This record gives sequence, structure tokens and C-alpha cells, in this order.
Amino acid sequence: MKKNTSTDNPEEKRSELRTVLNRFYSVEFKLKGTGNLYQFKLRDISSKGQGILVNEDSAVLQHLKVKDMLGMKYYPPEASSPSEFLKTQVIHISKKEDEPFKGHFLIGLSIIEKQPIENKASLIT
Repeated sequence: MKKNTSTDNPEEKRSELRTVLNRFYSVEFKLKGTGNLYQFKLRDISSKGQGILVNEDSAVLQHLKVKDMLGMKYYPPEASSPSEFLKTQVIHISKKEDEPFKGHFLIGLSIIEKQPIENKASLIT
């Protein structure tokens, strides 16, 4: 797996390593107070990094705020590979006005701790 940094590609403006989307396909998390489990495909449609697309009618938008810290379970593309719990921060919530994502919000995510979360109870924010 090739690590993609801003020095590898002069056109790349992101400062973070871009290996997350190669390693993981989707994320799963619970929100405190709802008891609901949410799972979303990771997307690379933001200039700031990976994120998830959420329908504008989703209850998730009522509970997530910029700077929230979440314990997220990251799933790899291959079912035979193990998932990882990683501490993640919401870095932006942007309404998409253009097709094909009109009617959705992009929630930008940044992994804060690269090591797996030991206490899986912290999956609930």
C-alpha cells in the first residue's frame, strides 16, 4: 500500500496521510442518548480528507457537531481483515448543493489517535 503524502504529489493540498481510505471502507458508531448504531461508507469527496455522506433528513445530524470526538469502528474493504476502533474527530459538516450529492451533508472526519481504542465502551460518544 503506497502512502500518499503532500510531498508525493505536488497537486495534493492535504497535509494528512491519505492511506485511511485504502485501509478502510466504512465506519460504524453509536451516539449517546440514541442507542442507535450508524454505519456509513467512507468517502473521499472533500479537499480536507475523508468523510461520510449523510442524508439531510438523518437523525445523525441532530446529534453531531464540529469538534465532537467519537470512538469509531473502521471496517476494511476485505471481510477477512480485522476492524479497528479509532478515536475520531468531526472536523466539518458541509451541506452539498451540487448533484449527485444534493440533499446530503458531508461530515469530515479526522483520526485523532492512530492506535486502536482499548476500551471499546468508548465507541459511544
